[in-house]
Amino acid sequence: MNNNIIISIGRQFGSGGGEVGKKLANKLNIAYYDRELLAIAAQESGLCPEVFEKADERESSGLSHALSLGFSPLGMYIPCDDILSNEKLFLLQSETVRNLAEKESCVIIGRCSDYILRNHPGCLSFFIHNTLNNRVKHIAERENVSEARAKELIAKIDKSRAAYYNYYTNKQWGVASSYNFSIDVSVLGTDGTVAFLNDLIIRKFKQ
Repeated sequence: MNNNIIISIGRQFGSGGGEVGKKLANKLNIAYYDRELLAIAAQESGLCPEVFEKADERESSGLSHALSLGFSPLGMYIPCDDILSNEKLFLLQSETVRNLAEKESCVIIGRCSDYILRNHPGCLSFFIHNTLNNRVKHIAERENVSEARAKELIAKIDKSRAAYYNYYTNKQWGVASSYNFSIDVSVLGTDGTVAFLNDLIIRKFKQ
């Protein structure tokens, strides 16, 4: 029986979900996968990493756009129709997620991992959100852009993540009922949220 603990974290853009996930993984002493998952999926599938990078958590049309750039398993430029379907790319990435869950306990950021591992007995899913004001300030500082531009990026990327998640899971991105827990980071702050989640996970799996 697989006793690995898998923490799946969905997040609003700029909410601090990635930072929460990384600190939580350190606290639990387990692996952490965010963009690292894309490189592993590329290696396992034999595809160029750029295919997964361009299609990362983007809605179906975004995946088509990425493939239309002409990336192929051999790194050669060929027409989009000769490469992989959007669904095939998702299946390849899903297989990587399942392989990681089989191999070790870990925190996985996004990529519909909560849905992919919905039948895994050791998977807990969280959605991390934050106030719009906090998110705008965070993105403006991190990306070195104006707050107006930060707000535009937030709207665009959240919309893309939602479309991707909704399409592949038949659930609603960001809606509390789609996850085990929905957490507002602004209530306890990053470190307080990590401590709260850590206590909850220990209570669930290490009684």
